[in-house]
Amino acid sequence: MSVLMSIQEDDFDIGVEHLRLKSAGNGVGAIVTFTGLVREFESEPKSTDFQRNLSTLTLEYYPEMTEKLLSEIIQQSFDRWPLVAVSVVHRVGSLKPNDQIVFVGVASEHRIEAFQAAQFLMDYLKTRATFWKKIEADGQSHWAEAKVSDNVAAAKWEG
Repeated sequence: MSVLMSIQEDDFDIGVEHLRLKSAGNGVGAIVTFTGLVREFESEPKSTDFQRNLSTLTLEYYPEMTEKLLSEIIQQSFDRWPLVAVSVVHRVGSLKPNDQIVFVGVASEHRIEAFQAAQFLMDYLKTRATFWKKIEADGQSHWAEAKVSDNVAAAKWEG
């Protein structure tokens, strides 16, 4: 079991992260990765009809709490699936449109487990990890609210 977890301001290299997963141990037959980017547009809260030009996304976190929650989420993925390695990199600080914000990578013997674990990790990161997002768009700023769709996605892993 190999765990690679980082919360950082600096950008990350997808190729380096992939190589870490590939060389994490014996039995790697599948690697699934997800890279999230900062969108160029921000929808009006509670509306999909109106979009604003996003200029900056600022992520804040409380290190001890966030690192503990990320570790717990990663451990849950190992408890659910026979995984070889998991890598989670989440950026904080001030980000611009098209910047990489999150990387989730899973190495396992088989593809099905890798796909499921990667989706589980991302669904739980969106709903349980304590990152606060301040959105600046068209000269206005506000704190991002939780999305119902993210909670629905995470709920399917319960029970």
